[in-house]
Amino acid sequence: MAQLVVETTDLTKKYGTFTAVNRLNLKIEEGEVFGFLGANGAGKTTTMLMLLGLTEPTSGTARVCGMDPAREPLEVKRLVGYVPERVGFYEELTAKQNLRYTADLNRIRRAEAEDKITSLLGSVGLGEVMDHPVATFSRGMKQRLGLADVWLKDPKLAFLDEPTTGIDPNGIDDILKLISSMAKRGITIIFCSHVLPQVQKICSRVGILSKGNLVADGPIDRLGRDAAAAGRYRMEAEVEDLKASVVEAVRKTEGVEEVEATGNILVVTARSDMRGQISRAIIDSGGLLLGMKIEEYNLDKIYKRFSKEA
Repeated sequence: MAQLVVETTDLTKKYGTFTAVNRLNLKIEEGEVFGFLGANGAGKTTTMLMLLGLTEPTSGTARVCGMDPAREPLEVKRLVGYVPERVGFYEELTAKQNLRYTADLNRIRRAEAEDKITSLLGSVGLGEVMDHPVATFSRGMKQRLGLADVWLKDPKLAFLDEPTTGIDPNGIDDILKLISSMAKRGITIIFCSHVLPQVQKICSRVGILSKGNLVADGPIDRLGRDAAAAGRYRMEAEVEDLKASVVEAVRKTEGVEEVEATGNILVVTARSDMRGQISRAIIDSGGLLLGMKIEEYNLDKIYKRFSKEA
């Protein structure tokens, strides 16, 4: 069983009569890239602050790397990295000097740190400007430096808040690959972003917050089925010269719940992926199958559906 890096039980934060986070129950395993989604004011930042030990919950509990961030904030901070939406560095220092400072704070030996700093700055695309003052960096370059800064300390968990903001399109893929490689090395990532295609590309699971409540939590394909068709699969088959006999054969296939025919297209709904059985029914009934695909779920639609129902 994978180790839990984050576990919350009825985690709640209130400000007077306003509930920012309401009884949040969340589990995130080691090595996951977890997409944490929600509109501004949904409770994401408040949740992150509680997990980082920067604000105390009103009620409920949180465990980060096995520790309580409210009672052991310094220990948690040693194991956790955080890249805010707007990264701050010492502007007059170079990229390399800023990372040396981080290495000193984390008691990394200078000889070990030097090789690691050079390698990381190259990995995030800052190898040629590592000796330039950060004051000369664009916002996107500072985001890259923020990722290098987090990775330098080898955290167990990293919070990334809009990490691709301000980065040119060509650099975004590099950053997403870097985040994925961090996860492959066992670093758990909580990825907050409003750019849903990026979330869908790299996250193994997502959680959606709305008005302080966790309204959805799970793999994107399952959430898509829940949002689109109450947990069902939808498969689309293209059949040359689609005849009523073919439609009827598919409809009678065990496990098929609904069949819709439009022109040469069959849309089949079932509780499981039945592409094999449907293909066989079409062929056995004399149909010529031209192609078949299963419905792909767009995270944007999933997000809008669950947020709307909150």
